[in-house]
Amino acid sequence: MMEERLKEIIAEISPLDTTPMQEIQAHLDNLTKPKGSLGRLEELAMKMALIQGQRRPEHPKKVFFVFAGDHGITEEGVSAFPKEVTYQMVLNFLRGGAGINVLARHAGADVRVVDIGVDHPLDEAQGLIRRKVAPGTRNMAQGPAMEREEALQGIMVGIELAQEAIAQGYGLLGTGEMGIGNTTPASALTAVITGRPVKEVTGRGTGIAVEALERKVTLIQQAIDLNRPDPADPIDVLAKVGGLEIAGICGLVLGAAAAGVGVVVDGFISTAGALVAHALAPSVTDYIFAAHQSQEQGHRVQMAHMGLRPLLDLDLRLGEGTGAALAMTLIDAGIKICNEMATFEDAAVAEGNEAF
Repeated sequence: MMEERLKEIIAEISPLDTTPMQEIQAHLDNLTKPKGSLGRLEELAMKMALIQGQRRPEHPKKVFFVFAGDHGITEEGVSAFPKEVTYQMVLNFLRGGAGINVLARHAGADVRVVDIGVDHPLDEAQGLIRRKVAPGTRNMAQGPAMEREEALQGIMVGIELAQEAIAQGYGLLGTGEMGIGNTTPASALTAVITGRPVKEVTGRGTGIAVEALERKVTLIQQAIDLNRPDPADPIDVLAKVGGLEIAGICGLVLGAAAAGVGVVVDGFISTAGALVAHALAPSVTDYIFAAHQSQEQGHRVQMAHMGLRPLLDLDLRLGEGTGAALAMTLIDAGIKICNEMATFEDAAVAEGNEAF
């Protein structure tokens, strides 16, 4: 049943209608500047206008979804932090004290925290969205991380949250995550889907030592060899070597694209979710804003595979959605340029490079 519903959602995702592009570009070129001189800000204005289906993009109401889940692979010592940090950070998000809270406020975006797979009771947590599929994944080095139904359920959580937010008037969604050990499944997913060697897409995550990194690479290869995920079946890959927060992000991307709404994708973990979404529906990239270049080495591989170009390169590796929050401020800037900057006629400025 869930698989059929997912197919229906995917069928709703269409490439952007680029018919208005020439008219929008003519307006951008007529602003008081040399053509193209505001670079990627003009690109952002164009993309938002096409997504919204309008000649002049409107400032959207913005929201982040921070999906939290634990990982059985942490039993193998792949992270510098214990898994208890996952639920402790969930409480920090809810109190408004984490990096994503600060930067979302800066960007004028709301933050919603989702327990999709935290291995800890959070019954007393105020403001938490409780959509727990399971209390974390299983150890993928010893067997599949999830059952197929669990992976599908995680994707549907993300789709439903996207649909609910859009119905509430949000016009730009942001991805965020929290899950100690989650760079390990993200690397495994990236290796399988892109076909690149595990060593090439695996980094130090929370800052593990060189010896621990070598063990991490070995464990990921062991998990892939043991579980034999099928690259032609993205759900199989997600279930066998993925994570619940990654499933939720995949669903959020699919739900946004199906509704014709933009989604700002954060770093390595978030992009792993987008990678699964892209494998299911390649047109999702029309609706994705790639926020930043993560320090995780596999992130470049993910970006190249989907043909995306990140907006920022600030040596970030925190996750949570922090890079995406900063990228949202650039999207706002692009919209303002398109809507508020004078044209040559408005300003009575002679058109042409000689005016500058």
